[in-house]
Amino acid sequence: MKKFFSIFIQKIKPRFLEPHPRETASPSLFNYKSFWIGSINLLTIVTVVPLFILSMINLNLTREAINKENSLRTIRLTSNARRTVTFFLKERLDAMRFVLQNERLETLKDPEDLASILESLQIGFGSTLDLGVLDESGLQINYVGPFDLTGKSYTDRKWFKECVKNGSSVSDVFLGYRQIPHTIISVKSEVNNSFVILRATLDIKKFVQILSSIDLSEKSDAFIVNREGYLQTPSKYYGNIFEKVTIPLPEYSESSRVFTFEDQSGRKVMAGYAFIEDSPYILMLVKQSTDIMQSWFAVRKEIIFFFILSAVVLFLIILRITTFMVNKVYEADQTRLDAMERLAQSSRLISIGRLAAGVAHEINNPLAIINENAGLIKDLFVYKKQYEPGHRLMGLIDTVLESVDRCGQITRQLLAFARDFKPKIQSLHINKIVSEVLIFLKKEAVYRDIKIDVDIPEDLPVIHSDHGSLQQIFLNLINNAFQAMEDGGHLEIKAARKNENQILVSVKDDGCGISEEEQKKIFEPFYTSKGTKGGTGLGLSITFGLVKKLDGEIYLESKPGQGAKFSIILPLRPKGDNQDENLTG
Repeated sequence: MKKFFSIFIQKIKPRFLEPHPRETASPSLFNYKSFWIGSINLLTIVTVVPLFILSMINLNLTREAINKENSLRTIRLTSNARRTVTFFLKERLDAMRFVLQNERLETLKDPEDLASILESLQIGFGSTLDLGVLDESGLQINYVGPFDLTGKSYTDRKWFKECVKNGSSVSDVFLGYRQIPHTIISVKSEVNNSFVILRATLDIKKFVQILSSIDLSEKSDAFIVNREGYLQTPSKYYGNIFEKVTIPLPEYSESSRVFTFEDQSGRKVMAGYAFIEDSPYILMLVKQSTDIMQSWFAVRKEIIFFFILSAVVLFLIILRITTFMVNKVYEADQTRLDAMERLAQSSRLISIGRLAAGVAHEINNPLAIINENAGLIKDLFVYKKQYEPGHRLMGLIDTVLESVDRCGQITRQLLAFARDFKPKIQSLHINKIVSEVLIFLKKEAVYRDIKIDVDIPEDLPVIHSDHGSLQQIFLNLINNAFQAMEDGGHLEIKAARKNENQILVSVKDDGCGISEEEQKKIFEPFYTSKGTKGGTGLGLSITFGLVKKLDGEIYLESKPGQGAKFSIILPLRPKGDNQDENLTG
């Protein structure tokens, strides 16, 4: 992981912040740092802002969907509980209507018969505490149950008035004569131009049992209130029986509904409600905000995590791409600046080349005079007997003639930089050309204690090529090797026959070597690995061009610190040259 992190840091590191290897780099007019930072900011805004907007839209849509799901679930639970409570009350009212329709008034007035009816109701339906019969004046004329309520008048009771008016009634939960919470259900029946009312007391524990059976979370609450807002069953959060709830009462609705409000602590609350048919009851199912939005909080956490993760990944990708692009622009700009410097150097070299050509041309004239005079002196000693030729004197004259010929070769090579000579094909011996080149560098080799080993077989075939080009090739390679080696180095020059049509010549040194990256550019014009130590970057480029012009090939084998080996493959005859008469020299 640490290695991966290190590699990634290197990938996103801007190169324009690093010092340029050139000591005198030309200044750039372009502010790469501002461009880099501006590009990162722009791309980050373009990518992250839409992602943020989409995430917010997703959050809102998800929240709405979860709210709707909670509302539908709350309505469904409320409706199911409403049906259960309604069925509970209706079942008992219908049972009492059945008793009134099938029993005579005398039976209802008889305590034993009424006790038998109560027992049947308790066995069949349960939750019935007592049973009583009232006449039209509201006087309870018969009663069976745990209390002595015979003769009690209920004329002023609300449930009695509703029963007289509507034929049946369900009362609020109250204490009454019993001083325990209960509710009264009553049914009216017409008898001989009058009426009687059969009433029963129901235990509210059944309501509590019904509400506790609803599938609610720990923080939810279900209870029943009357139309005035007083609790008819206990509540977890809003009080006990007969206390008035602090939540707003909903408007009447035939179907189950949901509304939201804020409680006294400012928390958002969702409440499902349903009005119980033919009763004063309102069933309420309340959910706290933490309970309502529990699933929403989990989804929101996932969406926020996804957004942050995506934003970080996008930023890293933007940083990598932007850095890569700016680095490429920076490298191109630096290449342009390097090319401009090389062009300036090339212009200087062109001027020097022209100057060298002029100097060489001017030197050729005195060299010709020296050559002619030295030749004349030699002829006088040879052909005229009046001069006694001395062996030493003749040797000195020959040395002068050889030096003049050597200077002439040097001036011709200098002129070759200024003018494009066509190769002059002639029969040549590789060992002779190498020996001629080593004469130029012999003194430097002795001075620097560089050992030179030459391994060129005497039976190596004669090669047909250009004398000056081969001299230039070997001069450049050996001089390049000298520059790569420290004092006391070792240089090997070998030649061998590669096949029947080619020979192989190698120049190997034990110098500093060349890296793989530099080997790719070593033959490019103006490229040099010598830095400020010297070198124009033209030597190997000229060598490469001369080898190609002679239909040959050149290869490099090198490793840093292990020296370098240049191998040249030369044809015995150039292409299109098959006749000896075309050869000169």
